[in-house]
Amino acid sequence: MPTPTRARATLLAAGAAVAGLLMSTLAATTSHAADNESCRPDGLYKTPGVDVPYCSVYDADGREKMGADHQRRVIGYFTGWRTGKNGEPAYLASDIPWDKVTHLNYAFAHIGSDNKISVGGDGEKNAATGMTWPGVAGAEMDPAYSYKGHFNLLNKFKKKHPDVKTMVSVGGWAETGGYFGDDGKRVNSGGFYSMATNADGSVNQAGIETFADSTVAFIKKYGFNGVDIDYEYPTTMKDAGNPLDWQLANGRRAGLVKGYAVLMKTLREKLDKAGAADGRHYLLTVAAPSSGYLLRGMETFQVQKYLDYVNIMSYDLHGAWNEYVGPNASLYDDGKDAELAAAGVYGSQQYGGIGYLNTDWAYHYFRGSMPAGRINIGLPYYTRGFKNVQGGTDGLWGKAASTDCPAGSGLTKCGDGAVGIDNLWHDKDDKGKESPAGSNPMWHAKNLEKGVVGDYVTKYGFPADTKLTGTYARKYDSKLVAPWLWNADKKVFLSTEDEQSVKAKADYVVDKGIGGTMVWELAGDYTYNSAKGQYEIGDTLTTAMYDKFKSASPYGAKVAGKDLPAKAVDIGVEFGDFKLGDSNYPITPKLKITNNTKTTLPGGTEFQFDYSTSAPANASDQSGFGTKVISTGHTGDNIGGLKGDFNRVSLKLPAWQTLAPGASVDLSFNYYLPVSTPSNWTVNISGTTYGLAGDLTRGTTVVEPGTGTGPTDPPDPTDPPGKCTAPAWSTSSEYGSGTTVSHKSHQWKSKWWTKGEEPGTTGQWGVWQDLGAC
Repeated sequence: MPTPTRARATLLAAGAAVAGLLMSTLAATTSHAADNESCRPDGLYKTPGVDVPYCSVYDADGREKMGADHQRRVIGYFTGWRTGKNGEPAYLASDIPWDKVTHLNYAFAHIGSDNKISVGGDGEKNAATGMTWPGVAGAEMDPAYSYKGHFNLLNKFKKKHPDVKTMVSVGGWAETGGYFGDDGKRVNSGGFYSMATNADGSVNQAGIETFADSTVAFIKKYGFNGVDIDYEYPTTMKDAGNPLDWQLANGRRAGLVKGYAVLMKTLREKLDKAGAADGRHYLLTVAAPSSGYLLRGMETFQVQKYLDYVNIMSYDLHGAWNEYVGPNASLYDDGKDAELAAAGVYGSQQYGGIGYLNTDWAYHYFRGSMPAGRINIGLPYYTRGFKNVQGGTDGLWGKAASTDCPAGSGLTKCGDGAVGIDNLWHDKDDKGKESPAGSNPMWHAKNLEKGVVGDYVTKYGFPADTKLTGTYARKYDSKLVAPWLWNADKKVFLSTEDEQSVKAKADYVVDKGIGGTMVWELAGDYTYNSAKGQYEIGDTLTTAMYDKFKSASPYGAKVAGKDLPAKAVDIGVEFGDFKLGDSNYPITPKLKITNNTKTTLPGGTEFQFDYSTSAPANASDQSGFGTKVISTGHTGDNIGGLKGDFNRVSLKLPAWQTLAPGASVDLSFNYYLPVSTPSNWTVNISGTTYGLAGDLTRGTTVVEPGTGTGPTDPPDPTDPPGKCTAPAWSTSSEYGSGTTVSHKSHQWKSKWWTKGEEPGTTGQWGVWQDLGAC
């Protein structure tokens, strides 16, 4: 509708003011966007078109801001079931050492039958949102929140400790493939397995969208800083994860890794969009396996680029699921691991003698694709243990075979797990019987070490006059960095964690530039009650880590171990066509290289990349690309740890193989132990070395090869073309394959015999390959 004449002048003036405001807002927004990009962690995926407020969480070097006295992360899992309502000792938010931790992961939420995140139905029995603890000091509810329970208390204490971030962790061992209903019975809903992957192995996009949308709403409703995905496990290894899930998971295993990748990408993008709207960056993390066995079935763990950081579950490396007696969470390999020895790992030339059941190996696996600072190593505040141990040194690397396995375990040959007073924190099998595992909080293990029967044992069903049999002697192996208790009378082996091992692991974190530590679970930590003469729930181990980290140097913030080119090109590299885990040896994926630039890559173009020293330096190909390791980060066994982070590889397009814009080429890559996604790529095009855009390296500019400018930008006048040195093209001359000519300020190379075809007129599939301006 036309504007009335008398109002037109006023409207024009107002329009000019609005236009000025819009211009200033646009300038501010542009500056703000640039500032946010400067805070993006190295290698972290950014949702296209979204101004993600990274600077709300990260500094200008891409390091997480956690408070002046927290240079490294101390992440504690806080479980929802230690409420004290069953008579056992409670562990509530008021018991957390808030000044010693940086992040808290609430365990667990689950995936409901509707594919939405859930902690169960509302009500006074719901520990997360409805339960109260009348008369318990520190557990008074904050009336500012509409919900009660643990979530209320977590937010209450966050007001006093605003630097601490809280995460909701989804899944876990028991609730990856189902969940416990309000009646306490397990609902076999499919959980992650069916939410992310259909029965035919295809991606369940609808399920993923539903879950991701509900998760964003959930963390905003309950005040969390992000979500931690504890999916155990999206691997193609048969019979992995909880035996209750095998029937469902095995049928989908060919598609689990792909579904996992789509899930994490979808979560990242939805969290980024929500964060941009809310002015805060929401974190996305995972609990990742550490076992080389499980990781062999997870391809190259393609999801790391979507994660703020990864928490390695570097524990449960040995336990009563088999007969091999070893430490729960050793830092290093000692070349004597009985399980690996039985599998012939140490004698394998292809494995290079590398033992893969230790924290150091797992750290290096992830270091191959992530900055050290986006990795946290896991420590257990609980024990694993065996009885009737035969052989070994004080039980270490002995055997404890059992003829019976727990009901519902799905296993046919198990280890003889410790029971009774040596299994205080035991689970129950599907028939309600104690599962032998030697599982104890560290405070109980410390009492066993001191020969003390704590006054709490009655709460776990033991008589007040319980007596201990034999002596629990503390042992320590400095090569492994692993303590344990050995009861020679009972032949009981309990793998422990204590101040000596925790401090050694904290030193390792500082020395390697690692982001920090994660502990399962906070309720297992201890303190000594001198009045009672016993150990109880406390924070001794957490404090030891805090003390080591509070004045540490900043963590490692770059993926690469050396500087990469400041200019990158858009050439895609992807590893795919992996065999199912059980058949995935040697590991032989297809490496697809896709040229997304406007420039044809000539034959002989060289690519280089790094892969982790978690695999020996014997990678090769079977496709004529001349793949070879050109520098080695580690040689020999890994006793005492892997020395370097990367092995560097070179491969070249065959001389006859050009790669036109939009075209792809495949080669068969070959290696023997798992690695995460190879990184730090470079490509040399016509004498200039570039990085690859897909590495998401901070500070790089994506350009078109040969121009030094962005793919849509005009040529940079500061980079004038050089002189054409090749002979000028002639319409009457004959040219054989591989002949170079100059024509119209470009050099051209013939792909086959030609005569009379003018360079620049034959198209990307024609005879002349454009070698660039000259």
